[in-house]
Amino acid sequence: MKETRLFYLPALADGDTPDTILELPEEEAAHALRVLRLSKGDSLSLTDGQGQMATAVICETSKKHCSVRLQHIWKPPRLWQGSIHIAVAPTKNMDRMEWFVEKAVEIGVDRITFLSTAYSERTSIRLDRLQRHAISAMKQSHKAWLPQIQGPVPFERFLEEISSISSYHIYICHCYEVGQKGEVVTTDSLVCPTSAEKPLLLNVLSASGDALTLIGPEGDFSIDEVNRVVRQGGRSVSLGTSRLRTETAALAAVHMMYLKKCILS
Repeated sequence: MKETRLFYLPALADGDTPDTILELPEEEAAHALRVLRLSKGDSLSLTDGQGQMATAVICETSKKHCSVRLQHIWKPPRLWQGSIHIAVAPTKNMDRMEWFVEKAVEIGVDRITFLSTAYSERTSIRLDRLQRHAISAMKQSHKAWLPQIQGPVPFERFLEEISSISSYHIYICHCYEVGQKGEVVTTDSLVCPTSAEKPLLLNVLSASGDALTLIGPEGDFSIDEVNRVVRQGGRSVSLGTSRLRTETAALAAVHMMYLKKCILS
């Protein structure tokens, strides 16, 4: 079966109708014309990253431009319930974060927030590079939604922002031992126990509502950061008995949230 090529066209709007002519973004046009060698009369598929998709035919081309005529426009059903939001402290090596963004988008995520925490190894990121990886992954996995990517956001400001979102079920992954109320009771971060007080994330996720999971840097969250999230209504959780790298932990959390909320499961 011939692979369907999906192109990103943010200009695709709700009011567009069949026969509307739109121009592909320059980068998408270059990929269509120079890489794939498409030409006038060839068909392609489009997504606007906002939940809308379309089929179209190339109607005009030039060296750097490619115009398409829309044929069929539709809104595919959502693949999961609620919102999937992952908040993670970026690693020192940005290649790992780019890998994470790519794989998280392929699985399914609505929002990715990069956090600036007490033990963060990096205070700046290239959002433009991460956005390009997200767009590529959206197209490769044939998704209709492009996740929002933001950051780095200071930890305290992030808690203030999410405090007003009542629909959120908040979870925080860390390697501290916790007490009956889920707060940290020891400073020993070299042990990653599984206990009744810190259950597996997959087992406590709700299929309804919006899920937010926080993942700290390789030095973990500070004790104060964990306790502040718990006091704000968050829950301390585990990702299992293995000690994971930051990007691996974040991807595992995204996959667990997707599996719990996937409408097809």
